[in-house]
Amino acid sequence: PMIDASRTAQPVSSRSVRHYFLDEAGDGVLFSRTGRVIIGNPGCSRFFILGLLDVPQPEKLAQDLENLRAMLLADPYFEHVPSMQPEARKTARAFHATDDVPEVRREVFSLLKGRDLRFFAVVKSKCRLLEYVRQRNERDPTYRYNANELYDFLVRLLCKTLLHKNDEYDICFAKRGHSGRTEALRTALEATRRRFNKQYSFTSSPRLNLRAWRSAQSPGLQAADYFLW
Repeated sequence: PMIDASRTAQPVSSRSVRHYFLDEAGDGVLFSRTGRVIIGNPGCSRFFILGLLDVPQPEKLAQDLENLRAMLLADPYFEHVPSMQPEARKTARAFHATDDVPEVRREVFSLLKGRDLRFFAVVKSKCRLLEYVRQRNERDPTYRYNANELYDFLVRLLCKTLLHKNDEYDICFAKRGHSGRTEALRTALEATRRRFNKQYSFTSSPRLNLRAWRSAQSPGLQAADYFLW
C-alpha cells in the first residue's frame, strides 16, 4: 500500500526526535598484515555485532548511570578493586562490561532492566564473510577487503526500518580508531533511507544529526555496550 508521510512545517518544540546509540562487539578483521586468515585466533573475533540502542530519555539515563557509578565508587566494598581506581581509567571513568567486575555488572543490568529501552542488533559470521571475500577476489583480483565496508553495510542493514517515523534522529556512534568517518556513515544512512522510501513510496526526509564519541563521553554508548555484552 502507498504510505503518505508528508508533513506540514512544524515548530522545533513539536518535532519528534529519536535518540540512537550505536556500538559494536568484535571487529571486522579477517587477515593478518601478511594476508593470513586469523579469524578466531586470540584477539580476533569469529563474529562482528553491531547494536543500536533506542533511548527515549538520554539525559535521564545518563544521570541515572552517573549516579550509580558515584554510589559504587563510594562503596567501601569496592575500595581496593583495581578497575575502580582512578588511575586505571576503567570503571572509575565509565562503565564497560568487559572491564567491570561482576558485582558492578549486576547493578548496571538491574538499572537498565527497569528503563524504557529498545535494542536492535545484527550479527555477521566472519567465516561467511571470508567466503564472500574469496569469491569476489576470484571475480576481481584487484579487490581488497576493508573492514569499513562491513561496518557500513551493517549500518545500512540495521537502520533500514528505523529512520522513517520521526522528524529528527540524533545518532551517536562509538568512535572507531583515530579517523573520523562521520560523513561516510551519513552517506550509508542516507542511502538506506532513500532505498526504503523508493521501495515503499515513502516521502519521509528526517534530519540526521550524527556524532562520533568515545564510550567514556556517552552514558548512552555505555548502555549499548552492556546490551552487546
